[in-house]
Amino acid sequence: MAIRVLLADDHSLVRAGYRMILGGENDIEVVGEAADGQRAVDLAALEAPDVVLMDIRMPQMDGIEATRRITTNPRLNATRVIVLTTFDLDDYVFAALRAGASAFLLKGVEPVELVQAVHTVAEGEALLDPRATRRLIEAFVGASREAPTVASTRLPADLTARETEILRLVAAGLTNTEIAEHLVVSPLTAKSHLSRILTKLGARDRTQLVVMAYESGLVVPGRPGGLPPQD
Repeated sequence: MAIRVLLADDHSLVRAGYRMILGGENDIEVVGEAADGQRAVDLAALEAPDVVLMDIRMPQMDGIEATRRITTNPRLNATRVIVLTTFDLDDYVFAALRAGASAFLLKGVEPVELVQAVHTVAEGEALLDPRATRRLIEAFVGASREAPTVASTRLPADLTARETEILRLVAAGLTNTEIAEHLVVSPLTAKSHLSRILTKLGARDRTQLVVMAYESGLVVPGRPGGLPPQD
């Protein structure tokens, strides 16, 4: 089945470019376009796309709020949002990740990278090098750790010691294969642990786990690998 994509950007030429690139793929279908955040939310509810390419700065409703509404809609649990930005270290990007976006792309991305990103996110995998996401989160959580705008996240009491350890490794940027090698377990076992962690934390994907790990204080900006000393 084709990957169903919704385009949200207030510039018609930008949307036309994305449509031309993605529409040329046999397994991708562009199911709608939105010029503002409210329209993006409405179309997402109507079409239930697999992936939304979301511009951050739009009229009516910005991409951050639109992302939050889409990712908190129970009917859109399978929908993933990729936010589009001009700068990788952009505080709006971090806000979008906290709102539920799975990843971000720089505007002007090469066509092959855009297509690959849509495929990767639609398959439920991490789009970015986890270390790139970690670098962004470190920059803003670290700079704002005492600011009231950075919410405190409390990890669930039923998170086991092994699950806590795996969460640390996810936040440190390790892949499932690397986690399995580090813990000397099978990749399937590592994946099963990760699935339970996602469920317990109510997170949509690995990106959200990284955000929660930093905001809970489980990992600390500025420490080697972000990892605090273990007891």
